[in-house]
Amino acid sequence: MIKLFVGLGNPGPEYEATRHNAGFWWIDALARELKVTLVPERSYHGLVARASVAGHSVWLLQPQTFMNLSGKSVAALARFFKIPPEEILVAHDELDIPPGQAKLKRGGSHAGHNGLRDIHAQLGTSDYWRLRIGIGHPGVKAEVVNWVLKKPAPDQRTLIEDSILHSLKAYPALLAGDMDKATLLVHTTKPPRPKATRPAQAQAAPQAGPD
Repeated sequence: MIKLFVGLGNPGPEYEATRHNAGFWWIDALARELKVTLVPERSYHGLVARASVAGHSVWLLQPQTFMNLSGKSVAALARFFKIPPEEILVAHDELDIPPGQAKLKRGGSHAGHNGLRDIHAQLGTSDYWRLRIGIGHPGVKAEVVNWVLKKPAPDQRTLIEDSILHSLKAYPALLAGDMDKATLLVHTTKPPRPKATRPAQAQAAPQAGPD
């Protein structure tokens, strides 16, 4: 089961509504679902909440170290409570996914994301889960820094919030350790279309004709 949920972002009101803080938005939404309040914890360099689910302790964390030192916060809490990487989920903004979508994956590269880069370094592994919240790409690499540190347009913000609410449907499966189910819930954004069925009479007495 996932025992540590991390949301990445930058502290301070000037960053609160920027794309790079999508991970913070996700943790805020999860905290509301679990009815817990994040409070400052100096030992873990972040805002922390503890929830009890089916007799197990679950931790929520928003590092307050600024993005490029996120691993300092994650590693401090994970090591103290002996939480292995495979029981950690990091929610973060993802340039390669359009607003309105989110993807769940385990392991892989940091793809230039400074928060993930530092978590890789501090944990000594990339073998943790990530919830990749789509924020879209500006189309030009030189504009990426400005893009992530700016507020999304209102329609994009709505799409991002929709993807956060949709992905939260998977949190019971994440808590239960059913990662296949969680992945399906996160990745399925539209209900499958029902298969067309032929009328009973047509099935009983098919007629020749162009198909």
